Amino acid sequence: MSAWHDLTGHVALVTGGNGGIGLGMARGLRDAGATVVIWGTNAAKNEAAVAELTSGGAPAPVGSFTVDVSDEDAVTAGLKATLDQFGRIDSCFANAGVGPRPTSIDTLSTREWRRVMAVNLDGVFFTVRAVAAQMKSRGAGGSIVFTSSVSVSDGMAFSTHYAAAKSALVAMARALAVELARDDIRVNALVPGWTKAAMTDALLESAAAQAKILPRIPLRRWGKPQDFEAVAVWLAGPGSAYFTGQTLVIDGGYTVF
Repeated sequence: MSAWHDLTGHVALVTGGNGGIGLGMARGLRDAGATVVIWGTNAAKNEAAVAELTSGGAPAPVGSFTVDVSDEDAVTAGLKATLDQFGRIDSCFANAGVGPRPTSIDTLSTREWRRVMAVNLDGVFFTVRAVAAQMKSRGAGGSIVFTSSVSVSDGMAFSTHYAAAKSALVAMARALAVELARDDIRVNALVPGWTKAAMTDALLESAAAQAKILPRIPLRRWGKPQDFEAVAVWLAGPGSAYFTGQTLVIDGGYTVF
């Protein structure tokens, strides 16, 4: 295994790592030899993800903790539990998120606005604040990655709250990349395109999506969690040592067509 994707001895945290893109990233990190820690709100899904990742053996430990990232105290407890068991966090993929309930702006409730913001923006803030402090105190650098969405560039009607939260992550990544650079902590954002996962299956299988969205993707297919395996390894490891403050779009060409 060449050095750039050998993560032996590396500890990677993936929030929302029990399904979809998060599980895809966790799978890639596992294959590269990293110890993988999953945070998710559903204990049964966490256990199923760990079982999948360890089926047939894994090169390093895989663990999970039930953590609601929208709860500041839960994040603090989750970090303590992670450090108690695994000692450190070398990379953090702040991927946990919830989908919007599509609503026009004039009927969008404060409760729905805050539900989406609580996980997709506040949850990232709570997670990264805690992880960055740990990385700084260790003095060994690290990598932090946010999962944004194509709503940063494409107008996502009836999902203002979702677009606002996901767009904010790109600005956060840029700001933190500058702030944390002297600590050798790199911060970047991923922008997935239309990707098959539990949160999107109903939409992507609809006749409207097949007729209007799929033809706009030059590669003519939906994204898959597997499409995020290699990029997670690259962003976590030494191959991306000079890459920070950037936004990586992984969308099959959707946003350029």
